[in-house]
Amino acid sequence: MKEQAGSQQSVYVYEAPVRLWHWINAASILVLSVTGYFIGSPLPSMPGEASDHFLMGYIRFAHFAAAYIFSIGMLARIYWAFVGNEHARQLFKLPLLDRRFWGGVLHEIRWYMFLEKTPRKHLGHNPLAQLAMFGIFLLGSLFMIFTGFALYSEGLGIGSWADVMFGWIIPLFGQSQDVHTWHRLGMWFIVLFVIIHVYLAIREDIMSRQSIVSTMISGWRMFKDRD
Repeated sequence: MKEQAGSQQSVYVYEAPVRLWHWINAASILVLSVTGYFIGSPLPSMPGEASDHFLMGYIRFAHFAAAYIFSIGMLARIYWAFVGNEHARQLFKLPLLDRRFWGGVLHEIRWYMFLEKTPRKHLGHNPLAQLAMFGIFLLGSLFMIFTGFALYSEGLGIGSWADVMFGWIIPLFGQSQDVHTWHRLGMWFIVLFVIIHVYLAIREDIMSRQSIVSTMISGWRMFKDRD
């Protein structure tokens, strides 16, 4: 921990691979959401031959490319959880049997509802954020990866690597259209999570006197004394 000017302290929290993964993830989710929306609700027909435009082809290509980047990034993030620092592992574990953890979750809920006047300082994720990152983002991302590649396997054909690894998901849900529906609902679920995530990160920067947004850029969490 470093002390600066006697009123601000900083702790190195997020290593470079974690920060790089975060921002690549953000870009991938943006591309996946926009292109996924248009795949489900295509643009109005354009004049002339479809071969002269190939608009939906480009949209699908961008979606598939972003999906590969997102999935490979997830594998890399799982690897870094084993070799990185303790904060790199926080995304993948929950101290569900720890009373203090659930007490922290309750405190954060009250803090976000403006029922608590004093925020608690945390080096990594606060307990509520940790619960949301695991239960919503991590599990939600895995759900989108599995259902997305299941749909992708239909284009690659029977016997392809995607069909072998993910083709079983389609009959599990019932049929292809059911997987499409759940995949699209999952997209809106992730979009809602991102909106709330961005709001709360900015809110914490302002109200809790500890850096959130800049920490994912520099890796250092700043703690400021109250005026």
